[in-house]
Amino acid sequence: MLTLAFDTATDVATSALVDEGNVLGERVSVPRSLLADVDALLRDAGVAPFDLDALVVGTGPGSFTSTRIGLAAARGLVLALGLPVAGVSTLDALAASRDGAYPVIDARRGEVFVRGPRTAHPDDLELEEGTVCVGSGAVRYRLALERQGAVVPTDDDPAHLPHARWHVALAGELGAVDDLLPIYVRAPDAKVRSVA
Repeated sequence: MLTLAFDTATDVATSALVDEGNVLGERVSVPRSLLADVDALLRDAGVAPFDLDALVVGTGPGSFTSTRIGLAAARGLVLALGLPVAGVSTLDALAASRDGAYPVIDARRGEVFVRGPRTAHPDDLELEEGTVCVGSGAVRYRLALERQGAVVPTDDDPAHLPHARWHVALAGELGAVDDLLPIYVRAPDAKVRSVA
């Protein structure tokens, strides 16, 4: 099954083209470059969009805007190409990068997204000694996590990225695009003002 996967929930977008478990190509960039990355993956593999059998997308948590970019792109591709789709938590994809990894995504405002999913202050996490923390939150709050006995790989370690190839491996049952829901955890920063 030829599957396109991508995740834009964090500051780094990942995308992959996977065929029956074999990674045909991967890209790492920024969320706004997602469609260019998808085009490059397909061209490099010598396949057309209509050759795809499925799509898997990261559902967050992460940046509200970045998560929406990925879900909107997924919705458009799924509707245009008639593909089944599955959503995978960005936290789960990070955890898949290394056995026993504890995913920590930067949630801004001095907080991180962790499994639950929930937000927490990095100093309030109850981590076992030697827990390997991965993700943008682990990099940003390295000192707080290490004070608790956690191990944080070097900043450039690939385990800190929610690689899209893991999304394919973790995807459950494929379904309709209307079943695809984002994981926001908290309300967006933007507020609607009422006009009197």
